[in-house]
Amino acid sequence: MNFMLLSADEVAAQANQASWISMIVIYGALMFALWFFFMRPQSKERKRTQEMLSNLENGDIVCTTSGFYGVIIDIQDDMVIVEFGNNRNCRIPMDKAAISKIEKPGQSAE
Repeated sequence: MNFMLLSADEVAAQANQASWISMIVIYGALMFALWFFFMRPQSKERKRTQEMLSNLENGDIVCTTSGFYGVIIDIQDDMVIVEFGNNRNCRIPMDKAAISKIEKPGQSAE
């Protein structure tokens, strides 16, 4: 049997290299966990919102981010005209991003 004797400096160098590798693995796992628990749900929510806004139609009942309910009268590229109230005279153009919920006529809220 041939045993290699390592000096104290060589043993310290190997231990230092092993500690660096374990630190890199730990930080990599931590970054993945942060992405998985924080960034992934945000991207899913953003995708759901984009899908909801792309399915807008005239006559849909919408709830704005400020809590007002209205009916969509007209849809443009990035704006909609929403009619509020019963008097049919309150029509307000607003950005599509201000819509938080959509109800199709004859359905319950999403």
